[in-house]
Amino acid sequence: MEHVNGSSEKEVRVWCDGCYDMVHFGHANSLRQAKALGHKLVVGIHNDEDITKNKGPPVFTQEERYKMVRGIKWVDEVVEDAPYVTTLETLDNNNCDFCVHGDDITLTADGVDTYHLVKTAERYKEVSRTAGVSTTDLVGRMLLMTRNHFKQGDQEYSVEKDEALEALFKKIQTKLDLQTGSSKLGQDHSARSPWTGCSQFLPTTQKIIQFSDGKAPKPTDKIVYVAGAFDLFHVGHLDFLEKAKTFGDYLIVGLHTDPVVNVYKGGNYPIMNLHERVLSVLACKYVNEVVIGAPYSVTKDLMEHFNVDLVCHGQTTIAPDVGNLDPYAVPKQMGKFMLIDSGNPITTEDIVERIIRHRLEYEARNVKKEKKEIEVFEAMQRVKLAEKCG
Repeated sequence: MEHVNGSSEKEVRVWCDGCYDMVHFGHANSLRQAKALGHKLVVGIHNDEDITKNKGPPVFTQEERYKMVRGIKWVDEVVEDAPYVTTLETLDNNNCDFCVHGDDITLTADGVDTYHLVKTAERYKEVSRTAGVSTTDLVGRMLLMTRNHFKQGDQEYSVEKDEALEALFKKIQTKLDLQTGSSKLGQDHSARSPWTGCSQFLPTTQKIIQFSDGKAPKPTDKIVYVAGAFDLFHVGHLDFLEKAKTFGDYLIVGLHTDPVVNVYKGGNYPIMNLHERVLSVLACKYVNEVVIGAPYSVTKDLMEHFNVDLVCHGQTTIAPDVGNLDPYAVPKQMGKFMLIDSGNPITTEDIVERIIRHRLEYEARNVKKEKKEIEVFEAMQRVKLAEKCG
């Protein structure tokens, strides 16, 4: 590999693998850290059958998960149908130097560490898990239809102990005879598993900088603007943004605030709060910039400030603004508005519907996952204690 100073060094290829179900900014941050350890990032993704056997049914299909990971800006290559247990042969076949995973633990259905082979061979490195988000947590939010994740004012960053959540998981635990000792799975940092028990995500400017490419548009760039909730960032969003990007050179995404989204979506939407949605969208390789807390109605000031050439909207219904006003009236009057069709009809509501439809399966999966993690964590603590005393 040739560098600007004329020196050359071997290209370091990094391997990551996983389920990547309901891809969120936690996954993206792990991949960002892994990419920083080398030059090329290769990501292996497990198939539906292996995930169901070892972990429980995935929310997204394998084809959807393959596409989502390909859409993350730090990923160079995707390997489909990657084995659930990472082997040296897998690394060698893909010309990878070492494997990278977060500092949580992944187990097979038999309780075996899926990275034990590469760890033994010293071809394994760890990066920090992103505190405050997990697939288990997001599934929990949808199952319980809570609003704790987008409180406002002095309660914005608080985590409420939800009595309904506690009662629900006690019921599940009794039914499954799995006394995990945690009745607030995925919603409260007091949950006993250090990996599944989820602390509230705390946003920082540094995290946004890490996810942003920091590049301003060139004077000649055609700038495209889209806006929305982009909640539970999924393949429908990905295909829409890919399509929108084809109409210009620089894509800006306006993200509405949580209260605004709740007005036009209702229920407990958005499932992810504004801070979480910002990072999820910034991780997409088609996105160049994000407007945090964009106005629901696209204004002339916004159009002029960002030199927007075209405003796009998908095939979803456009809810009117206050006073029954068309939120896209200004770009329409300027002749800069276009409805586009990505060809993918999936919406956030469809994803939530999948979860609700298979509610018991996902509830059981979440409880089993934490029980397994607690057992391993306690075993690790006993080994550490024995080493200290030894």
